[in-house]
Amino acid sequence: MDEFEEHRAHLQAVAYRMLGSLPEAEDAVQEAWLRMRRADVADIRNMRGWLTTVVAHICLDMLRARSSRPEQPLDETTPAAHTATTESVDPEQQALLADSVGLALLVILQRLSPAERLAFVLHDMFDLPFAEIAPIVGRSENTAAQLAARARRRVHGQTPDPATDLVRQRRLVAAFLAAARGGDFDSLLAALDIDVVLRVDAAAAGNAMTIRGARAVAANARAFSANARFAEPALVDGAVGIVVAPEGRLALVLRFGVIGDKITEIDIEADPNRLRGLELAVLD
Repeated sequence: MDEFEEHRAHLQAVAYRMLGSLPEAEDAVQEAWLRMRRADVADIRNMRGWLTTVVAHICLDMLRARSSRPEQPLDETTPAAHTATTESVDPEQQALLADSVGLALLVILQRLSPAERLAFVLHDMFDLPFAEIAPIVGRSENTAAQLAARARRRVHGQTPDPATDLVRQRRLVAAFLAAARGGDFDSLLAALDIDVVLRVDAAAAGNAMTIRGARAVAANARAFSANARFAEPALVDGAVGIVVAPEGRLALVLRFGVIGDKITEIDIEADPNRLRGLELAVLD
């Protein structure tokens, strides 16, 4: 069906933002194709809109089924645990999709209820009117708008404390992340206070540990370069930090203490209970 192929990329983008998983997104799009084959579509004037609605219904059902199952432990969401489901997925395509959405946003979207997620994605990302979203989530048009607004507040976070210098924090954290990705020891040293303290919890390192001093911390940060490609700056409890999210699934959070133009503290946390309690938001 050439008409379906014309809209496949759009449908996959919708499904990926809804589900946060490329294999599941492809399953949703394939199911939409099957439903189109079984339906009488001769009188449908807006095929893109009709297919978007079909994919949205499918994704909503998948999200509700997912949320009704027992929560998967965080340590089962690392890349090794997903090998079986991602072998048939083009890694480059997955990376491009993740980059187009943003790892931090994928993590936060997974914290929304299925209805909030659908309303936010369809309205804020794909400009679907609430009149069309309402019947998909089974709510009134006004309630659908409220769902999107609530999701929007969670995605973008509360207004930070005016005393917090987010611009300076973001510049330092971005410099740290770029240096870690490149294994640039000198640039890491330049971002760190000479007496910087790095604390790593037991869930991240096997045993809790504390490392002190710029050179020791910079050496440790270079070892982080393998995970740095899954990392992205985000607001963590109102301050600029880093989320590490392979395939959009939160695995680590880095929190920073900043004084002046230097990083004075870094906390690396991977404890699932701790991560679930963090307030995360995307950086504009």
